[in-house]
Amino acid sequence: MRQLSDKIFRSTEFRFGEGAISGYLACMLAILSFMGVVAFHFPQYLSTPELRANYDVEILRQVMFYGMVLSGSLGLLNFVRNTNKRLGAVAWLFLIITMMLGGHTVEVGDFPDNTPYIGLDWFILDLLGSTLIFIFIEKLLPHRKEQPILRDDWKTDLHHFFVNHLLVGFVLLVTNHFVHGAFGWAQSDSISSVIEQMPFILQVLLIILVADIFQYVTHRLYHEVPFLWRFHAIHHSAKKMDWLAGSRQHFLELIVTRCLVLTPIFILGFSKSVIDIYVIIVGIQAVFNHANVRIKFGWLQYIIVTPQFHHWHHSSDKAAIDRNYAAHFSFLDYLLGTAVKDEKEWPDEYGVVGDYVPDGMVKQQIFPFKSQPK
Repeated sequence: MRQLSDKIFRSTEFRFGEGAISGYLACMLAILSFMGVVAFHFPQYLSTPELRANYDVEILRQVMFYGMVLSGSLGLLNFVRNTNKRLGAVAWLFLIITMMLGGHTVEVGDFPDNTPYIGLDWFILDLLGSTLIFIFIEKLLPHRKEQPILRDDWKTDLHHFFVNHLLVGFVLLVTNHFVHGAFGWAQSDSISSVIEQMPFILQVLLIILVADIFQYVTHRLYHEVPFLWRFHAIHHSAKKMDWLAGSRQHFLELIVTRCLVLTPIFILGFSKSVIDIYVIIVGIQAVFNHANVRIKFGWLQYIIVTPQFHHWHHSSDKAAIDRNYAAHFSFLDYLLGTAVKDEKEWPDEYGVVGDYVPDGMVKQQIFPFKSQPK
């Protein structure tokens, strides 16, 4: 099965006329359409309550219909031009299954809102948005121009992306249960009132700063405590950086970090609107700072975390080991003496020194419990 996958979805540099661009786009749209029709059949279990309360099902049907048409057309084009027929076949296979399941015409009736769920709709929307936006930026302003879109190990990171986004409901459930159960007593109406009286933009800056301080401490512990490093080493094992590399993360680290970062936010009593803005900023910055982009930020690089700043954190160069911990505000590292200084603009190499973390999402989830880093 893996050999077949490697033949169909082999890493390659996209060149116009070879059928790779149309083939991969056809496959992506077909697979997303298949996921969409499954979500239409089981919305109570496969859709995120916060999302389904805000989007229009009819618009989603239209988007899905045009996606299927475009996927089928591009897949057929590959057959007609005799280029990358495997990709065209995979696209049409998923399209046929999608149409057999009802396609965009599946009716969605009433269903309960309190059922356990996995965020299939969140995965679809996030993958579409991230792909369209960040691949475009990486090709427009690349750091390493020679790096292909489907670079080495991209399938491992896509699997991480899939699992971490698909189980968003479970992560939120565990996080909310921990925070409310362990620290519900610490909430103060007086502190919440003071925060609510602040200007909205100041509340947003404050929530990011509070979260980043706790994230900094947590992140530093992951690096300096050997047992915790065994989990965090997975995130650092990517040897090439792009928008997808940030998804490589052990599932337990994801849950623990979210619990520790959301705890002070919950205790201080930030409003839902402020938390929503924070979540959006975190999502965009996390992807952007791993991306293969080269943008000049000038003096801002000493205040906010940029791709250049975070790429140094992922570097295996000696000067970068255990440096640049902040996720949002780089001045934290400069104040605390953990920023990379007096080095060239960009690092040479990425990954874990010794390259001892195995490839593959499943192996990486097992790795902390089986392997002893060198």
